[in-house]
Amino acid sequence: MELNTKCCLQLPAWVEPFVASRQGPLSTTSERMQLAIDLAGENVRQGTGGPFGALVVNEANGELVALGVNLVTSSGLSIAHAEIVALTLAQASVGEWNLSHGDPLQLVTSCEPCAMCFGAVPWSGIKSLVCGARKKDAEAAGFDEGDKPGHWVRSLQRRGIVVQCSVLRDQAAAVLASYREGGGTIYNAGNTGDDPK
Repeated sequence: MELNTKCCLQLPAWVEPFVASRQGPLSTTSERMQLAIDLAGENVRQGTGGPFGALVVNEANGELVALGVNLVTSSGLSIAHAEIVALTLAQASVGEWNLSHGDPLQLVTSCEPCAMCFGAVPWSGIKSLVCGARKKDAEAAGFDEGDKPGHWVRSLQRRGIVVQCSVLRDQAAAVLASYREGGGTIYNAGNTGDDPK
């Protein structure tokens, strides 16, 4: 067997023109979340992944630094969650793994982070996190969000990361519900490790 020594995350071709049609900076939290939700919905419509979208934005001026959509099913990579994709592309864009240098950056995600993405947040260097749908919304759609601390928000805040949850939650949760109703692939479903008794 030959080892693969190279892997690349690449956004689907539809993303750039989809975002280019929007003008100006993302000045408000609602505008930023709306874009994350729109990305999640379009990702489903295009058949390029799961119902999750994320972006990294400059907190001060609303400039878009990077985007992410869920690419798990299209890439075959379990780590290709929207948040991981957005953070990875942001780090590639600024040329550094630590996003805390320069203006404060914010991660905006259409659903609160799963266990994996939660772990990536403090190590990325972002200064704030904004979430739409909640864990129970993703789980109601059939997704396994993994185990993370019950007081995960406080955990991030202790590290100096400002967290805002439930921004446009109903709209974000509707994308998740629509994905399930439409027969979208629910990866890792039933992989919770819970005792079936």
